[in-house]
Amino acid sequence: MLKTQEYLSAHGIRPSAQRIAIMNYLLTHKTHPTVDEIYTALHPELPTLSKTTLYNTLKLFYDKNVTLMLTLDERQTRFDGNVEPHAHFQCNVCGKVFDIMMEELPELKNVCKHKIGELTISTIELNYRGECASCRGEKN
Repeated sequence: MLKTQEYLSAHGIRPSAQRIAIMNYLLTHKTHPTVDEIYTALHPELPTLSKTTLYNTLKLFYDKNVTLMLTLDERQTRFDGNVEPHAHFQCNVCGKVFDIMMEELPELKNVCKHKIGELTISTIELNYRGECASCRGEKN
């Protein structure tokens, strides 16, 4: 995989220290963090990081297709550095969000390449809800 700086540059994003740190966080924390979670994690190492800068950076990342913006419930928006086609599962008990890769959903694997009449599908948001194994008390 490309280094974060090269990855951002390849997507037309000027790689500043703050942008690199934010992208690194998204790529290494598969928890689908909220803005507050990202800010809390990065602020100690980047004391000049403001929430405004964070919001603007995340919007830029979204606009340049290097992150997904997930609105799984009305309370908060989450961000995902994985832009490969996949679905999400949110636990109704603990609130954690998990990726479900398309290999696990073979019937949907190629749906983004299909057309319906004159409509071409470019993006699908598929979200599941239920209870994760930990909340059900099962071993993973």
